[in-house]
Amino acid sequence: MDDSSNGHSDRQLRELVASLSLSEKASLCSGAGMWHTAAIARIGLDAIAMSDGPAGIRGTATELAEARLASDDELSISFPAPSALAATWDLELAAAFGQALGSEAVREGADIVLAPVVNLQRTPVGGRHFECFSEDPLLTGTLAQAVVDGIQTCGVSACVKHLVGNEAETRRTTAISRIDERTLREVYLAPFELAVRDAGAWSVMAAYNRVDTQGVTEKAVAHPWLLDELLRREWGFDGVVVSDWSAATDTVSTAQHGLDLVMPGPDSVWSHGRLVEAVERGLVDEGELDRKVLNLLRLASRVGALGGERRRQVPFARDEARALSRQIAARSFVVLRNEADSIPVARRPRTVALIGPNALAPYVQGGGSASIPLRPIESLEHALEHRWPGVSVTTTLGAYSRRNPPMLDPGQVRDPETRQPGVRVDSLDAAGGLVDSKAAADWRGVVRGLSTEVHDVRVRAVVHLTEPGEHWLGVAVVGRHRVSIDGIDVATSDVRVGEEAVLDSSANNPRAVGRSILIDAPCDVLIDATVQNVDAGGLGVFARAGLHHREPGPSAEALIAEAVENAEASDLAILVVGTNEDVESEGWDRADLTLPGAQNQLVEAVLAARPDALVVVNSGAPVELPWLHRAYAVVWAWLPGQEFAGALADVLDGDVEPSGRLPWTLPARHRDAPVPNGSPDANDVVEYAESIDIGYRGWLRAGTRSELPFGYGLGWTDWLYTSAEVGDWSSSGLEVWCQVENFGARAGREVVQIYIESDGSEPLRPVRWLGGYATVDVDASEARRVRVRIPKRGFEVWDSETEGWVIPAGEYRLLVGRDLTDIRQELTWRIRHGAAPAPAPAPKATMSSE
Repeated sequence: MDDSSNGHSDRQLRELVASLSLSEKASLCSGAGMWHTAAIARIGLDAIAMSDGPAGIRGTATELAEARLASDDELSISFPAPSALAATWDLELAAAFGQALGSEAVREGADIVLAPVVNLQRTPVGGRHFECFSEDPLLTGTLAQAVVDGIQTCGVSACVKHLVGNEAETRRTTAISRIDERTLREVYLAPFELAVRDAGAWSVMAAYNRVDTQGVTEKAVAHPWLLDELLRREWGFDGVVVSDWSAATDTVSTAQHGLDLVMPGPDSVWSHGRLVEAVERGLVDEGELDRKVLNLLRLASRVGALGGERRRQVPFARDEARALSRQIAARSFVVLRNEADSIPVARRPRTVALIGPNALAPYVQGGGSASIPLRPIESLEHALEHRWPGVSVTTTLGAYSRRNPPMLDPGQVRDPETRQPGVRVDSLDAAGGLVDSKAAADWRGVVRGLSTEVHDVRVRAVVHLTEPGEHWLGVAVVGRHRVSIDGIDVATSDVRVGEEAVLDSSANNPRAVGRSILIDAPCDVLIDATVQNVDAGGLGVFARAGLHHREPGPSAEALIAEAVENAEASDLAILVVGTNEDVESEGWDRADLTLPGAQNQLVEAVLAARPDALVVVNSGAPVELPWLHRAYAVVWAWLPGQEFAGALADVLDGDVEPSGRLPWTLPARHRDAPVPNGSPDANDVVEYAESIDIGYRGWLRAGTRSELPFGYGLGWTDWLYTSAEVGDWSSSGLEVWCQVENFGARAGREVVQIYIESDGSEPLRPVRWLGGYATVDVDASEARRVRVRIPKRGFEVWDSETEGWVIPAGEYRLLVGRDLTDIRQELTWRIRHGAAPAPAPAPKATMSSE
């Protein structure tokens, strides 16, 4: 571990621990609030602030973030989702992203960034699939290393999460991940090992779920083997282990092992004297508490929260961070089809038809911990008009895809008492009596921080409808509620909810309840909703009543017909389809891989009229593309962050190559996936029965053909692999050299990938696995020699009998290529019993330029 404790020696830190009372020590181990720890002024200890941060820094107070959203203050940058960063396969870009994230954390006053997520994409329907890097442990771990290095360069702690077995969202707080030790070490712990032991992360987050391994079934926040034996003793971790928010549900079991900090506070299983009592009764050893406090003080010293000013580095100014977000987005785009060299656009168009629900409202960040406050971003229409002055751009919805209609803008509603813009918000006690009444001019669907003595909140607003036809009005609610539209009750419930509404993310994007109203003349309609003031414990107090309105509009068939007409009339037709906040979020897993709404029908209809239309897929996780091979040009654009529009314009106009490669396998059909879902069984057990065959390894084992393989991506040029040879072997691994030639007309970036196959001898290995990779930029008609390092661990397996890593003797095929299946060169590497690895006497080399 990096012992850069900002000038504090281990001896000094231990003396500080010894100076603290039992109650002071216990206070440090439980959050003092939602996002910060306790401070002790007499020893010079400030509070340590944390922020979610997989794709941007949310900030250290939910209420403050929402207040800033309504102000003119500059907001933190929204970066592309981690799966987009992974698609670049670029460690330098990942390190820069980490530095930009750390810089944003400094600006937002955060000491710990709760990122990166290094869980693996075990199933394509995982709710946080977009928030993970890859289905491959090596790609995930090396990217995480770079991100951790970048964040901590700024004097801010990375927090690697979620240790371990948290690959799905369904019943994540009770599920038991049953994983054998070899699978755990070779696959699911491998990224943690790289980020924690090799990169030296200063903090780790323990997951919600339970883990069944090493003969112990226990919550990850209290697992003795994971936290004590593996993390502390074997990996030498001396940082802080923090619980996922509200994951710790028992005082003694969590305190007896390696957990250091229970979040959030101020009410937790370790606060209000609970931990003190456990120590005084002898249930928890005070020496264990001292070790926790020592780890916390060490972290405080590292981030500058102990004994002086925080000395931070800010490598990226905000404008530079914004430019980096745009660069990552453009580089991450994966070209799936480019049959007519449509990318980039050869001739500047005079007219462009922008079609699709995500063309009008792109989904740029996933739901849950990865989302940050975001104002309206640059539209695709504006970006193209800016890029091509004089171009005429038409926009067409094409299909309805979102579950809820748009929210009513605060300016569209009136307070029924004052008739001024806004809504009336009444706070009610348990008997329904009025506690307080206020006008809310800028109502955005939620009120936070009310006293828990307020049982319910009544929200009333008058909407003035003008357009003849069928309108739909509704309210998105959480917990107990009664909703009335124009004097008619449309929904009631007496079910009160608590912190589970936050943990399952149902509070983030609840389904609106309402009714249709048919009008032939302008009229006023009263929305009257009484909703529960939800007490979610340490996760906050809030009441949600989002007001939604769908205006009269065309039928689904008419939308598609309009889209086809506009496509046929344009020089360039661009379809943007994808997922949205109903589909990809923390808290729930997807039911299938289908694009929501009638988007597939829309694409089919437009392609029938304009097969040269460019299709952009705005999705963080896999979706089925039944029309893929009927399209000339298809680009996967991920959840691309706030700079999506500019990045797409950069790609279309030829400024930046869309050089991304898939960090996961794209299924043709959901049912073909090796793990169609990761849901627990009736006993809450998630069996990792596929063992080491995660992702593409499972596809190969089953012999099932995917739509597109792991590592796939066309870019915009063509490549020839002219040679490959084995280089030096050292204690860190093996070097392989290859020469690549860009024989296309444009400069390009290639991702050289090396896969390993064993000779089939024991122990059982994956059919093929990623051994190493490297990115290289090459000018047109030029060639470059590329070094790819295969780490020693790429050949090793975990031997449970000897409890150690071993390299099985035998012959290994080193497959050099562009993706899992497009192999251009092949080498043979032999490892003998008791001898150093060496090339086979006559290395077999084959070459293909296809």
